[in-house]
Amino acid sequence: MRKIGNNIFMLTLVLRSIIIFCIVLVAVRLMGKRQIGDMQPFELVVTLIIADLACIPMSDVSIPIVFGIVPLLTLVVLHHFFTWANRKSVLVRKILNGKPVIVIDEKGINYEALKSLNMTINDLTEGLRVANCFDLSTVAYAIVETNGNISVLLKSGASPVTNDDMKVDVDESVLNVVLINDGKIIDENLKTFNLDKTFIDNVLSKQKVKNLKDVLIFTINSLGQGFFQEKNKQCQSFQVEVKNK
Repeated sequence: MRKIGNNIFMLTLVLRSIIIFCIVLVAVRLMGKRQIGDMQPFELVVTLIIADLACIPMSDVSIPIVFGIVPLLTLVVLHHFFTWANRKSVLVRKILNGKPVIVIDEKGINYEALKSLNMTINDLTEGLRVANCFDLSTVAYAIVETNGNISVLLKSGASPVTNDDMKVDVDESVLNVVLINDGKIIDENLKTFNLDKTFIDNVLSKQKVKNLKDVLIFTINSLGQGFFQEKNKQCQSFQVEVKNK
């Protein structure tokens, strides 16, 4: 009898899991085809809650399955209501999603904007690389969208397409490395060009910076093109001598 009871229990779990899976699948399909990285904040919250709710009626047979289905369907309806409200009201859109924030402009990196978004320089440079931008000096504007993605507008002379189209000879692509990140020297990146802290001291001296902590970012490439910015000050680009390996 116990074996039969266990088999029935296992069969019940399987059937409940299949039902909940089908309902969650339908719910996610109804929510649209956004990827996780493209979701607005309220969409991500709804998705996470749905995932959590789905686990409870799957494993706990003492809970009537309808008690798991009703919250799931309620969240789907709530999602559609928020989506409708987003389309109809700018105010609701700002409350639910926030608004895009410019983190790089004609003055360089907006440090206060980064702090308001709880972003670090590492987050910013990683987002730029994902956007296929490896050189800060080529960025005219960078905007953190409401879904967390970074949109980049390159400076007019930085388009990689026109060089080939116009058959203009250009230098080989070079990789920029970060030497100073939010007041901290990246020692391993100094070794890339056989540099040492004396080089950093000379650059700081030329830029009339007394405290390393005041430096927001300093990058350099193999051509010796440097990008330098202090916190809450305008960025600067300049040429320095480097020794490649």
